[in-house]
Amino acid sequence: MANNTLVELKHVVKEFPVSATSLLRSKQAVHAVSDVSLSIEEGETFALVGESGCGKSTLGRLMLGLLPLTAGEVRFDGKPITGLKGREMHALRRQMQIIFQDPYASLNPRMSIRNIVAEPLITHKICSDKSEIDRRVSELLLKVGIRPQLMSRFPHQFSGGQRQRVGIARALALSPRLIVCDEPVSALDVSIQSQILNLLGDLQREMGLTYLFISHDLSVVRYLSDRVCVMFLGKVCELGVTRDIFEAPLHPYTRFLLEAVPKPDPRARREKAVLVGEIPSPVNPPLGCRFHTRCPEAKEICGQKEPPLCSIDGRQVACHMV
Repeated sequence: MANNTLVELKHVVKEFPVSATSLLRSKQAVHAVSDVSLSIEEGETFALVGESGCGKSTLGRLMLGLLPLTAGEVRFDGKPITGLKGREMHALRRQMQIIFQDPYASLNPRMSIRNIVAEPLITHKICSDKSEIDRRVSELLLKVGIRPQLMSRFPHQFSGGQRQRVGIARALALSPRLIVCDEPVSALDVSIQSQILNLLGDLQREMGLTYLFISHDLSVVRYLSDRVCVMFLGKVCELGVTRDIFEAPLHPYTRFLLEAVPKPDPRARREKAVLVGEIPSPVNPPLGCRFHTRCPEAKEICGQKEPPLCSIDGRQVACHMV
């Protein structure tokens, strides 16, 4: 794994305004991402994990410049991308792509597979004529395990796993450096998931790709990622090397996530810890630590003061009790 920082986020904030109603006159906002700072090294797989609504996908889109920042800064290869428009952003798009979660919704049903994969090549003027486009599309389809003879078919003629392979081929078309994988296997059968994960790993080794892998499936994250960032309600709870976090989690929320992973042995009966307390609202997050309303280890300070992200044993943890 390289030691060059490819993507860097500094104090990133994203809020979505909530429309006022007759009962709610004051202006409010959904606090999707709150003061997140992290970096992704070139050639690594960096995983974002957490339950639905914690801000994982929003953070991925902020990284790509698909959403405007409320505050903070995103840097790609040392250069700020915040505020880039026109030709500058168009050029940057070639270096960063995304694989979407739902292969049934992410492909245009009116376009053939050939045209779907060729679209970025045409938009960015990578190929000069039809024969060159066909050759490049054939190469990309072969790379992801689809026969080029099928390129005239439409998405509805493919299975979910095949559609996701087409989505991967489209993401590879511009030879990007960074690919955001937004839960790319969650909509697929378990047997197909392993094939797609192996494909992503092979492509990374072959092409030197950098992945931001967004998932709520910890078993997938453990298999694929080099480092893991655990998020809760828009904040970073814990960040470190995958092996360290899975073998010795420090944050209480990380431990609960790992406890919730199903074990394959049906004879191993054990009592699972259950989160209790009030589920915080992203519109009105609690003071102090955002997890304290559900944390069994919470003390008085947890509801009064927000814990800073501190370096402990080679990782970053935001918890007063660590």
